[in-house]
Amino acid sequence: MKFHDPRNLSLLNAGVISGACSLLFLLLTGLIFPDSLSHYYIYLALILNASAIFFVSYSIFRYTVERFIYSKIRLVYKSIHSVKLGKKGKSLLKADKNILDNVQREVDGWEIEKQQEIERLKQLEQYRRDFIGNVSHELKTPLFNVQGYVSTLLDGGLEDPSINREYLKRTEKSVERLIRIIADLDEIAQLDAGQINLTITRFDVVGLTREMIELLDMKAKKHEVEVILNDPGKPMLVEGDKDKIRQVLTNNIDNSIRYRNLDGGRTKISFFDMDENILVEITDNGIGITQEELPRVFERFYRTPGGREATRKGKGLGLAIVKHIMEAHHQMVNVRSTIGVGTTFGFTLKKA
Repeated sequence: MKFHDPRNLSLLNAGVISGACSLLFLLLTGLIFPDSLSHYYIYLALILNASAIFFVSYSIFRYTVERFIYSKIRLVYKSIHSVKLGKKGKSLLKADKNILDNVQREVDGWEIEKQQEIERLKQLEQYRRDFIGNVSHELKTPLFNVQGYVSTLLDGGLEDPSINREYLKRTEKSVERLIRIIADLDEIAQLDAGQINLTITRFDVVGLTREMIELLDMKAKKHEVEVILNDPGKPMLVEGDKDKIRQVLTNNIDNSIRYRNLDGGRTKISFFDMDENILVEITDNGIGITQEELPRVFERFYRTPGGREATRKGKGLGLAIVKHIMEAHHQMVNVRSTIGVGTTFGFTLKKA
């Protein structure tokens, strides 16, 4: 029996009071009228008095507890419940319910939620600091380059035909890099806000992959990377935004070329029938990613130490965009990797 329930609590107190009164009645009767204890009417009177005291005590306690004490607890519960559910939420607490148990559960649940919320806010704050630092770092290099080239030209280099055109070309490249960074950031912001409308069509993902391989063929040959298409021998029709999926394929294939194995790079693209979806995997034999770094590869501007050593190019935004595109398609993207063995990026698309 849970004695913090209004009914049980009233029963307990009424029972104690009626029992105490009955015991006191017997003691006083025995002291004043010792012979009367042998008569049955004394015990009948005892039962009647005990019942009356029990009923009156129970009623008083029940009224007091529910009207005064539990009415205050009910207000606390209602306030907590309303905050958790929002303004439209309605409390279902009734007078005959176990109020204290409900309040305790609500408070405990609320405490856990707030602790989790605090941890999320701390993580977001750390992410915000990292993000601002990474943005500053990425913008700093091209901006300083532009400043240096322009200052040199203004200091007399503009009249020197041996450097003026070359410095203007370098300035143009730095400006183009700035534009690409800003464009990528704008795209991520729009994806975050759900402001990009996907144009869903039916297309052959194998044919699209073949196009991307041909487009990146020169870059692959330049870096001595063999790109292998594991052709299923038939079209694999999927539903999605073709241009966005083209971007996903380009980013992943480009990464496999960029972070290649210097002794002989190889990238293999495979397709798997997963009942309702098609799984696309891009596997390379590159430098690999440590298990500690894997959870962060989809963060904006994040580049692994091995990736920074392998190449200075890249902004660390490609995989963040890939993740957002796949989430917009309500599909998954994952990565697995082993240092010195290679990396596999996979994503799914809904069958058409």
